[in-house]
Amino acid sequence: MKKSDISVLGKENAFDLISKQWMLVTAGNADCFNTMTASWGGVGFIWNKHVAFLFIRPERYTHDFIEKNERLTLSFFSEEFRPALQICGSKSGRDTDKVKESGLTPVATESGSITFEQARMTLDCRKLFRVDMQNESFVDKSLLERWYNSNPGGGLHSVYIVEIENVYE
Repeated sequence: MKKSDISVLGKENAFDLISKQWMLVTAGNADCFNTMTASWGGVGFIWNKHVAFLFIRPERYTHDFIEKNERLTLSFFSEEFRPALQICGSKSGRDTDKVKESGLTPVATESGSITFEQARMTLDCRKLFRVDMQNESFVDKSLLERWYNSNPGGGLHSVYIVEIENVYE
């Protein structure tokens, strides 16, 4: 894993990168961390910073780690690791050692954040902003109905904007 310039993100299709390829969101440190798959988010530029934004339901175990830590990583994998990502997305770290079961190898970045040896690209990030979605904030109420009221998957997401401080390939 070597540091790369942020410009490598320009070579990626951000829509596919997150929605179709998924990502692992990991927070914590080498002693205690959790990871989960996510397919909602994006990358952009705000406050003169390169950022990513992500959405995590408060019921998710990883949410606790994100709340307690200043940093997190977004890790992206080649298709051959889809089975490992499926394990990380279908099981809770509260109940099982997902990392062991998935066969992924955790490694620390320079900042002490956790990524995985098998990741083809990792964004090492620092939290800048957090807000909880609110029912009354939905302009298009059909989204609230489709994704929350009729879906027993949990509550409204917490939204995080994180600064991309380092990129590793």
